Amino acid sequence: MSVLILALIAGAVIGLALGALGGGGSVLAVPALIYLLGFSPASATTASLIIVTATSATALYAHARDGNVAWKVGTLFAAAGIVPAFLAGAAAGYLPAAVLTGAFSVVAALAALRMLRPAMSEPPERVRPVKAVGTGVGLGAVTGFLGVGGGFLAVPALVGVLGLRMKQAVGTSLLVITVNSLAALTARTGTGGDLRWEVIAPFTGAAILGAWDGKRLASKITGQALQRVFAFVLLAVAALMLIDVIL
Repeated sequence: MSVLILALIAGAVIGLALGALGGGGSVLAVPALIYLLGFSPASATTASLIIVTATSATALYAHARDGNVAWKVGTLFAAAGIVPAFLAGAAAGYLPAAVLTGAFSVVAALAALRMLRPAMSEPPERVRPVKAVGTGVGLGAVTGFLGVGGGFLAVPALVGVLGLRMKQAVGTSLLVITVNSLAALTARTGTGGDLRWEVIAPFTGAAILGAWDGKRLASKITGQALQRVFAFVLLAVAALMLIDVIL
């Protein structure tokens, strides 16, 4: 199978996840770029940030149009993560490939386990600025180091910590992902190695189109069913990456 076709398929799957779940899809971008498309870990995390920034911004527009973005809470949450994302993004370029891959496998496994947990009840909407800032800082650091948007952390935090309804949490997480990914990408400018735009461009295009389809898919299939399928895929990917590091 050609590199172009692989890039298009991987991009479409990741876009579907981002559009439907508000996060989680970016966790697959890095392993897809490494194992399917031949990127180095450092180049893959930088390329992932490009793909995730563009795709999340597109999905954010779709959710904002439906009124499912809590701009005040999301801006506070995202602003707290800008500096950590920038600093972590700059530091990630100096980490050994094995460390990046190992850390990524752990994050992917945690994301999968989070998705397999029973759905949380939706509490009344209430903004907690201190917790928003603390959670935003941690999310920004994860985004910067590993090139993931962190929506799998942002959505449960926005619901459980900040009290948003699930639909709002999904839309608002895309705002957080876009801002954090852009900050981390800015820090990595000029340090991403061989980015191979002939692969990144179709990958990103397919992901953007997939995000629109994911938004429609979410209205037809329950979010819990989508999350369970995606979680098992993530667990398999995490196991393969960990084995690769060990061996």
